Amino acid sequence: MTATRVLFIGGTGIISSACVARAVERGHAVTVLNRGSSALRPLVDGVEVVHGDIRNPESVLEALRGRTFDVVADFVAFTPEHVGTDLDLFDGRVGQYVFISSASAYQTPPSRMPVLESTPLRNPFWQYSRDKIACEDLLVAAYRERGFPATIVRPSHTYDRTQIPTSGGWTDIDRMLRGAPVVVHGDGTTQWTITHTTDFAVAFVGLLGRPETVGEAFHITSDEAPTWDQIYRWLGAAAGVEPELVHVASETIAAAIPSLGPGLLGDKAHSMVFDNRKVKALVPEFQAVTPFVRGAQEIVEWYLADPARQVVNQELDAGFDRLVSHARSI
Repeated sequence: MTATRVLFIGGTGIISSACVARAVERGHAVTVLNRGSSALRPLVDGVEVVHGDIRNPESVLEALRGRTFDVVADFVAFTPEHVGTDLDLFDGRVGQYVFISSASAYQTPPSRMPVLESTPLRNPFWQYSRDKIACEDLLVAAYRERGFPATIVRPSHTYDRTQIPTSGGWTDIDRMLRGAPVVVHGDGTTQWTITHTTDFAVAFVGLLGRPETVGEAFHITSDEAPTWDQIYRWLGAAAGVEPELVHVASETIAAAIPSLGPGLLGDKAHSMVFDNRKVKALVPEFQAVTPFVRGAQEIVEWYLADPARQVVNQELDAGFDRLVSHARSI
């Protein structure tokens, strides 16, 4: 099956916007369903936009008016209820349904690396990841029981110029710029796989309309896995400074700043390195060509270009000050 009619649900997020652009570039007829346009990531020319709220199935039925698609890719399904709605809407009306899961669904911490698609799914730390696992379970059952044409894609940490990968986001860069110490979880040597969204899009679009992907799961990640210390230093270099890094145990950070706990303990605190041979076998043109040293420059330049983007989280900033003070008193 050649994917000529592709429906993206979402389409203006960090990952989905790049995938939409790539799909148009590859000649697909792309329709995007969302609630409205995004000034942050406007859609490329050549995209059909239909307005509807996927959380309101009646609005989707009205917007699509009985249309069928070769591929439906949902970038905003996060719970089994969301996937259940998609099953009701698209069962029998689509050639391939692509669910965007998460590599954080894999066994955390992993018992061995590199992580394969066959690595067990289990994350006791993060509800987001457990919800994604439950979504996958629902789709696997639908495929086994009635042949629902599901393909599961698991991104790892995927970013664009707007997304700073560190726990503090712009607050971390601001601390670097004013010479304040920056808190890094653990000892800074944990390896972290980080993928530019345009690289991800090459592999993702290459899977669309491929009957051999139905019933299968694929992760799509860079082969680059720098340490967190290196990630922070590359961001500092892009900002023109040498950051002072203060290492604090992940559990201590989670206790002091609870909002960071789930994503830290359930994801970033553990080394994650992936084997991408499965997706590369089907999409041989996929190569992650954007190293994070270049991505860091792209991020920092974008933030520095507009002071309105440079929002410091005062609560996080104060929490980091307390953690630094505690670390130095030990």
